[in-house]
Amino acid sequence: MKLSALLFDLDGTLIDTDDLHLNAYNQLLAGWGRSMTLEYYKAHVMGFPDDMIFSGLFPQVPAVHYQELAAQKEAMFRAQLRETHPVPGVLRILEFAQIAGIPTAVVTNAPRENAEAMLQGLGIDERFDALVIGGELERGKPDPLPYLTALALLDARADRALAFEDSLAGVRSAAAAGIHTFGMLSGLQETQLREAGARSIIRDFNDEALWQRLQVPA
Repeated sequence: MKLSALLFDLDGTLIDTDDLHLNAYNQLLAGWGRSMTLEYYKAHVMGFPDDMIFSGLFPQVPAVHYQELAAQKEAMFRAQLRETHPVPGVLRILEFAQIAGIPTAVVTNAPRENAEAMLQGLGIDERFDALVIGGELERGKPDPLPYLTALALLDARADRALAFEDSLAGVRSAAAAGIHTFGMLSGLQETQLREAGARSIIRDFNDEALWQRLQVPA
């Protein structure tokens, strides 16, 4: 059965940026005399849309100010970007998709400016057929809408697609869209990813389990 699409999260999946995001949030929170732990970041921030993140961080602040706070945080994040490197195997799987004629998309809750900067920094911005930004839709991850949108853009079937995610919100989004989801072990434990809906677990894109699924020798 030929795959109809390969769908990729960005942060933590194609590029390891979790430390940079955590640092940026803590820079922002320092102005309020607060800080964020790695555990909180993984459970309540990683992969979630801004309205959910900032309502949790700043329950006393009116929602009208969330966009301003998010913009400050993202500027702090981008200021840390220097030379970036893809997760091992990224170029390999993108080359496989190109040769096999399988459409690809990035599906992310990251702001477009961040997403484009990261993809350009990796030199892979032209390797994808679509870029879906959760914040530009009515609902972002963990809702399935971002992945359903990607499937529609690629004219792909959920039961013939694969998704790659490292966050609880992302796994829930892809799984709810009916897509076989690979959980990436970049920040969470296997049990957490499976409980969220991941059907397969890999360390990176060189993992033998992935290439067995693709029916290509590792």
